[in-house]
Amino acid sequence: MIAELSSRTRRLISLLVALVVALSVGLAVNASRSAQAAPTFKVLAFYNGTWDAAHIDFVRDARAWFPQAAARYGFSWEATNNWSLLNTANLAQYKVVMFLDDAPPTAQRAAFQQYMQNGGAWLGFHVAAFNTNPSSWSWYYNTFLGTGAFRSNTWGPTRVTLRADNRTHPATQQLPATFPSSISEWYSWNNDLRQNPDIDILASIDPSSFPVGTDPNQSWYSGYYPLVWSNKRFKMLYANFGHNAMDYNTNTGLSSTFDSEPQNRLLIDGLHWLAGAGTAPTPTPTPTGPISPTAWHTVVNRASGKCVDARAAATANGTAIQQYTCNNSAAQQYQFAPTSGGYLRVNNRNNSAQVLDVTNVSTADSAPIQLWSYSGGNNQQWRAESEGGGYYRLVNRNSGKCLDVPAASTADSVQLIQYTCNGTAAQSFRLVPQP
Repeated sequence: MIAELSSRTRRLISLLVALVVALSVGLAVNASRSAQAAPTFKVLAFYNGTWDAAHIDFVRDARAWFPQAAARYGFSWEATNNWSLLNTANLAQYKVVMFLDDAPPTAQRAAFQQYMQNGGAWLGFHVAAFNTNPSSWSWYYNTFLGTGAFRSNTWGPTRVTLRADNRTHPATQQLPATFPSSISEWYSWNNDLRQNPDIDILASIDPSSFPVGTDPNQSWYSGYYPLVWSNKRFKMLYANFGHNAMDYNTNTGLSSTFDSEPQNRLLIDGLHWLAGAGTAPTPTPTPTGPISPTAWHTVVNRASGKCVDARAAATANGTAIQQYTCNNSAAQQYQFAPTSGGYLRVNNRNNSAQVLDVTNVSTADSAPIQLWSYSGGNNQQWRAESEGGGYYRLVNRNSGKCLDVPAASTADSVQLIQYTCNGTAAQSFRLVPQP
């Protein structure tokens, strides 16, 4: 009896030991995951996004790309158009400040200068350096950026070959000697940055790119044009790019500032250098790839949480496309099949020959969306532009306008429309794959 009790006791002790080990391992794993999830540094980006459609489109582009990059590389990224947050107390939370195609208003200039002189870090794009009167803020334009006044620009926006002038800098040391830029309008300056001992030019236009521009009267045919540089007295980087190609008739973006992998590498490595975070880590794999052309998806509006729906599950031409409480029916499932030029037809699962169609081939705001048999019309094709986190805006090929829930309604049975793209949640849709 004593031996039997001893054997049971031993088994119980063994089970308890195994349980303790398992709990310890689980706690260690959770702690490891928590450590991995903690951002290595924080970035705060400022923007206005109110002038020039190409600059507005760049800001929208950046606000989609940087959160995805932050998730992959382990830092945090926030954006705001509230420039009053550019103050000493608030900036103390952030390792890097970013200006997206803008510079601060007069009231915030002193706080930014103090932040930089006290060891803060900055990354600025394109219009962040534009000025016609550098004496309006001499420290920023003459001392910090070194540019003096704007001199000229190229037109229209084009891609160039960038030459890495300094491949020993942490922002450029992983780059090849030359690499493609994204499409942009390019600026030149009155000051020759090569003559400023404080300026470290990291990349410039390679001579193989000339002529740069498509308008003969606004093209560069020769010369030296720095596009990315730093100031040795500060933790700063300036990037000349940040102006997307645009269809100004429809305010539709035709390019992305983030479509050059080497240029993106420069930004990521540059951010890590600015933050004092060492070499950028191997990125976390992107959780979702391109939209599958064969999968079916529910399409959920960000503002209302409701699904894009074919009214009454009908399949006839003219069936209204509405939003409705998600119910996983075939009337709420869509397939995104490529057509050409990056556009898609959006098929309904009840009848895949029926697609999302802008009524009467309209280009007007508030034109209703319906189902119609696919015939190859531009009003039946859409470009899915990623906003990050599985959300997209759907831009019509014919009008350049976005799929929209009118007045940001949250009610069932509201018919969807097209409307001028405005970046609101009423025009943002999450694609959820279905079995």
